[in-house]
Amino acid sequence: MEVSRRNFLKLGTSTAAGTFLLGHGMLTTQAMAAAELTSVIYFTSTYQGVLHGAKGFVNHLAESEKGAVAMDFFHSGQLVKADEQLPALRAGSIDLMFHATSYITRSFPVLGITGMPGVVGELYRHPERLKLGSPLFNLINEELAKENLYMLSAGGGILEPEYIWSTEDSQIRSLEDLRGKKVRIASFEATKAAELYQVAAVRLTSSETYLALQRGIVDAAVANIGTVAGRSLYEQISTCYQLPLTAYTVAPFMLRSRWDALDADVKDALQGAAQWYDNNMVAYCNNVVYPEKYWPTTIDAGVEVIQPTESDLTAFNESTHAVWDHWKGVVGKETGDRAIALALGQS
Repeated sequence: MEVSRRNFLKLGTSTAAGTFLLGHGMLTTQAMAAAELTSVIYFTSTYQGVLHGAKGFVNHLAESEKGAVAMDFFHSGQLVKADEQLPALRAGSIDLMFHATSYITRSFPVLGITGMPGVVGELYRHPERLKLGSPLFNLINEELAKENLYMLSAGGGILEPEYIWSTEDSQIRSLEDLRGKKVRIASFEATKAAELYQVAAVRLTSSETYLALQRGIVDAAVANIGTVAGRSLYEQISTCYQLPLTAYTVAPFMLRSRWDALDADVKDALQGAAQWYDNNMVAYCNNVVYPEKYWPTTIDAGVEVIQPTESDLTAFNESTHAVWDHWKGVVGKETGDRAIALALGQS
């Protein structure tokens, strides 16, 4: 029986699939231009807003004119796990991945602007600054192209910032309470900010965080309300210190070379889906799912929400300039200055 690329992906692992396709010369220029694509996301169905966006993207493709794209969609890590998505994309085993930007800023530092401490509060209040086609969006893609990556949409902004969620035995109710704590943090930028307060940062995936809190492996977690509700972390948490430490968005990515090789009608269909995603993903999460479902569930579970004082906010924002300088040293001062200015509405 002939084994198609799509069926092989369903049966094999991403690594095996990549080896098979490349080793047997099946990933030819002609195949690269085909409209049969495979996409993945590791988020589970408990992440209602994010899955709504990803599924909406795929459904929009299915309904696009002329049926230009046939896309197999695997969610909840069914095909590849979170840390396997980027290697699978690079190997050609998948065509498109939906990925949280916070998980891949070490590989693609320019994405750090979506979670930059001292910037995310302003970027969250002004999602238009990251909309598809905006100067900041275009700048990010200019930098990603150097690493052969293309972001089709940033989801129309960033998701509600990640706050500090602590257990009953290790409550964090102020900036000073952070000192010496073991805290789950995903993004590199937030880790650098936390280091200024002698925090022991522990990098865990969202799926590992519940047990880490339960067993005292960490005292607290830096997380978005979607993770707190989606992973039922509120069962292990007593306090939310609502300092906007960092943030992220979930974006669809393709290899730039893969994108460039597509036929015009396929690109048009994907761009239409990306526009739908840009208009709906972040807006649905921030304006519907989070305030109407996730926050009420979390508050009803007994989690106390504490607002940071003005002095804490000022002290934190001033301290984050050291993180900005470090990041600029990685992405380049000109790029870093421009990205921060665009995110803050200063350019």
